[in-house]
Amino acid sequence: MRRRMRTMIVGVTSLALLAVAGCDNANSQNSKEAEAVESQKQESNEKRADSSKDKSEKSGDDKQDDSKPGSAAKSGESDSKQTQDRKEAPRKAELGKPAPDFKLEDETGEVHQLSDYEGKTVVLEWTSPECPYVVRHYKEAETMTKTLDTLGGSDKVKWLAIDSSHFNKPKDSKKWKEKQGFGYPVLQDPEGQVGKIYGAKTTPHMYVVDKEGVLRYKGAIDDDPRGDKTYDKRTNYVAQAVQALHNGEDISPKTTDPYGCSVKYGGEGQH
Repeated sequence: MRRRMRTMIVGVTSLALLAVAGCDNANSQNSKEAEAVESQKQESNEKRADSSKDKSEKSGDDKQDDSKPGSAAKSGESDSKQTQDRKEAPRKAELGKPAPDFKLEDETGEVHQLSDYEGKTVVLEWTSPECPYVVRHYKEAETMTKTLDTLGGSDKVKWLAIDSSHFNKPKDSKKWKEKQGFGYPVLQDPEGQVGKIYGAKTTPHMYVVDKEGVLRYKGAIDDDPRGDKTYDKRTNYVAQAVQALHNGEDISPKTTDPYGCSVKYGGEGQH
């Protein structure tokens, strides 16, 4: 009986030890699995961190490339050149818009600036004393001086003749002015800069600027290119335009085809 009881006790004890050992093995296995999972998480986090670092470094390199002195200088030079080009590019004359301002010397050396005459109607006349059309309008028909007198003279209108012939000299304009006996200045534009801004094509080529400095008419002086009509039979487009402005009326026509000799800009032939 005692032997049987001892055997039973030993058996129970062995079972208990086996159970404990099993638990230990299970705990050990669970612990290893947990360690493996934790290791995988850590490796994943490290990979993400490395990836983020690479992206950050790449982004930093890109920014650094953009901020390289050569790159910045090139960009700055490009922007500066575009700004300078815009400043230097002259604006072309357009009907209904402010007439491009200019500053030119006359035959005596006196400086005239268009904007100085705001508040008064201005007539611009492209001219050349060597052109047969100009000779007719001055020597025979006296078109320009009669037109100015009809409009009230210099008190009402500022008349500016402009010579853009590359070969013209101030002394030539002075001699011609004294011979013809008119009083308004002849502005010197031998480089043709102002003439080209206004698109002057012929002598004569006429422009009318209102009191606010807006270009209102451009084209021919009248409708008589052949000189077949007497002064009072011609349609004087410049006189019509100026009178319409003074009366607060609409100008019609606002533009006509100019006639005369071509403006002799630098590099072109003579009359």
